[in-house]
Amino acid sequence: MALSWNEIKDRALNFSKEWAGTSNEEADAKPFLVEFFNVFGISSKRVATFEHRVKKLDDKDGYIDLLWKGTILIEMKSRGKNLDKAYQQAKDYTHGLKQHELPKYILISDFENFRLYDLEDNSVQGIENPKTVEFKLNDLVNNVQHFGYILGYQKKVYKEQDPANIKAAELMGKLHDRLEEIGYTGHPLEVYLVRILFLLFAEDTTIFNKQQFQDYIEQRTNEDGSDLAAKLQELFQVLNTPKENRFKNLDEQLADFPYVNGKLFEENLPTASFDSKMRQALLDCCYIDWSKISPAIFGSMFQSVMNPKERRNLGAHYTSETNILKLIKPLFLDDLWSEFESIKDNKNKLPEFHKKLSTLKFLDPACGCGNFLVITYRELRLLELEILRALYKSGQRVMDVSDIIWLDVDMMSGIEYEEFPARIAEVAMWLIDHQMNMQISNEFGQYFVRLPLKKAAKIVHGDALETDWENIVSKNDLSFILGNPPFIGSKIMKQSQRDQIVKQFDNADGSGVLDYVTGWYIKAAKFIQDTKIKVAFVSTNSIVQGEQTSILWGQMLNKYKIKIHFAHRTFKWSNEAKGNAAVYCVIIGFANYETINKSIFEYEDIKGEAHELKVKNINPYLVDAKDILITKKTNAICKIPKIKFGNQPIDGGWLILDEQERNEAIEKEPYIEKYIRRYYGSEEFINGRIRYCLWFGNFNPTELKSSKFLMTRVGNVRKFRLESERKDTQKLADIPTQFAFKSHEESEYIIIPSVSSERRKYIPIGFMSANEIASNLCLIIPNAELFHFGVLTSLMHMAWVKNICGRLKSDFRYSNGIVYNNYPWPENPTEKQIKAIETAAKKVLDTRLQFPKSKMSDLYELDGMPPALVKAHNELDKAVDLAYRPQPFTSEANRMEFLFELYEKYTANIFTKEKVKKGKKKQ
Repeated sequence: MALSWNEIKDRALNFSKEWAGTSNEEADAKPFLVEFFNVFGISSKRVATFEHRVKKLDDKDGYIDLLWKGTILIEMKSRGKNLDKAYQQAKDYTHGLKQHELPKYILISDFENFRLYDLEDNSVQGIENPKTVEFKLNDLVNNVQHFGYILGYQKKVYKEQDPANIKAAELMGKLHDRLEEIGYTGHPLEVYLVRILFLLFAEDTTIFNKQQFQDYIEQRTNEDGSDLAAKLQELFQVLNTPKENRFKNLDEQLADFPYVNGKLFEENLPTASFDSKMRQALLDCCYIDWSKISPAIFGSMFQSVMNPKERRNLGAHYTSETNILKLIKPLFLDDLWSEFESIKDNKNKLPEFHKKLSTLKFLDPACGCGNFLVITYRELRLLELEILRALYKSGQRVMDVSDIIWLDVDMMSGIEYEEFPARIAEVAMWLIDHQMNMQISNEFGQYFVRLPLKKAAKIVHGDALETDWENIVSKNDLSFILGNPPFIGSKIMKQSQRDQIVKQFDNADGSGVLDYVTGWYIKAAKFIQDTKIKVAFVSTNSIVQGEQTSILWGQMLNKYKIKIHFAHRTFKWSNEAKGNAAVYCVIIGFANYETINKSIFEYEDIKGEAHELKVKNINPYLVDAKDILITKKTNAICKIPKIKFGNQPIDGGWLILDEQERNEAIEKEPYIEKYIRRYYGSEEFINGRIRYCLWFGNFNPTELKSSKFLMTRVGNVRKFRLESERKDTQKLADIPTQFAFKSHEESEYIIIPSVSSERRKYIPIGFMSANEIASNLCLIIPNAELFHFGVLTSLMHMAWVKNICGRLKSDFRYSNGIVYNNYPWPENPTEKQIKAIETAAKKVLDTRLQFPKSKMSDLYELDGMPPALVKAHNELDKAVDLAYRPQPFTSEANRMEFLFELYEKYTANIFTKEKVKKGKKKQ
């Protein structure tokens, strides 16, 4: 009786294990080939001859290791020998064979590597350029189908397969789009595509026979696609039916498909419709080699299937495998591996550890396509494999490998808002489970596949913020919560989402400005009360900067007693998906209990690798300091000049002029020049854009009335304000010559752009003259001195900015209430220290003047700062550092630890009122 493919695969695994690592001394071609044929249930002695003598072209005798006349010639060589030369030798042997003895195939092997040459393939040129399949001994199980001809099976033409990468998703995307175009949409379409994904993966990974699904389409459906939908419906039904319950007269090709179950094919879907192009699109998907793709990147792949607009609205930034490992290693994986290493030689403790592993439960409450769950499960299965190796390292035979595999996909749970990703996640879990089962099979020499599917990951299609997590997995059973909740900023949230956040925060003050991700943090904090559940999320760094920090972490720390166990400071998000956005992220691991094992992962380069720092505490700003929260303040904690917003026109643009408008106006009416001043916002100050504004102080009404240009402009301001829907703006129509908000004083001032690039070591800050007007896109400090400029332009202040300020995308967003008013200035600096800072600050300003044609953006470009300016800033940094303490600061984290301690002292009113001495005015 012929063996089934599963039996052949089982034998192939045993054969590979038995002959793995055979030395040249031990390698003997005859027993090797006898056992090789036995894999397929064939007696080599019955069908073939060993050491078959032939006459070569030079009339000398040659000996073929094995010849099955008319079928295959096999030539064996010692390990490491040149297989190209071996093939040439085999070709030479064929000249001494009779016509009916000529082989259809030549197999060359060195006991480790196999090359199978197909001499009859119509697409190539016979023996001189045959089609070749190459694989290693341990991969025989995945290549047994190439030897189907020796079992009498019809030879199959295996089309060359491309590695399944992003191209696979693009092909699936085309199929998705075409089905959607014909009206096959919504839930049926999503389930349909998930089923096809499973079938594609199954035929390339030994769940099905190789190309079984492809053959079914090519051989059982019409080229015009007219009957493809019906044939697929029939296949779905067969896959959902146990073999013993199928029709007895079922088409033999259909009957050969295994019973899948798992509810994947249970639902009765509407019948789709295909045409020839759609059929070809499906076949193109079949030609991709799906075995080469990890289920872990299904999320990235199917990002290109989803609608880009929906993708942004759902915040679906799929996580790369690297970023997932950054989270799961400190959350649980490192600890589990450490525990394994400590007991791996203790056979009494290993089963107990194995049992512990199998009882762990995981929840991803924003699971998307299941990336986190897939990688987590894969890593746990790899650890289980090491446990089994340690338990059975003596080489004892395992009777049934299914008895020793204790981990299964039902240890994973997830919640996903969209149905399509939820179903992808469920299938991805089955597929990674199968891949790990194949690794176990290779290890123990038994072919093991979990069919029919009996267990599944519990992936719930729903809104995580509205779902009771206890109904998905009990907190009494749950071990870890993990994932990357949606990245939706406060300013682009829908009102319904904002309402959800406010509700989660019990209507706390300020909760309306929080990003959407904070809802997952607070819900997790509530859920893990009085448990040992650990949580870790990837999220945008907005939750550890700016005003959001004190609102979120005020509740997390004070109300729910959360402790941060580990954190990755800001790094740049990356993944493989098409059109992915640049996002700056943090990872935060926390629990409802304290630990002495805390780590901060610091990035010198946000695009690079992290280094781990063992710390005593991690505060909400991800700094090794006490749990301090920086709240918005109207007055500074130190005695320093007051900071203000610049001047805001609210004018419809009529008080603002570009250079051409200004020149043309003065040319016609020279006397109005005194009413026109240079105007600076962040763009003008940093990038050198030239703009002007109409600035009326104590103006002469007669001059104003006599100017057609001024009256037109002022009249339009009045009209714009009157037409506003805001009553306050309408009132401003009475004074159309004035800016709506005026902060300008007729004196020098420091200007700080409210937004500037994070790619600069220093925020460009400057001194402005009394005649220059700053817009509301800058902050100004009237009556400031060189000392203040020096401290604000230092690395010490920049460390505070980078860690405390809010962000616009990744750019710094300087603020008065959070950054400036909370900044801890040096404690009672000496006159000598103040003088040193003033001298160094003036050097910075003077050095800038050496480059009159350069914009601030040029001078402060990270890789393009002039050496003289770099030197001036280094001297200033040193002077400012010495005003804080004599010991040098070794890192930004070191600076922040010091500043938080100083902040705590200032806010505890430990110091006297004279906190910062006055310095000198800029000369």
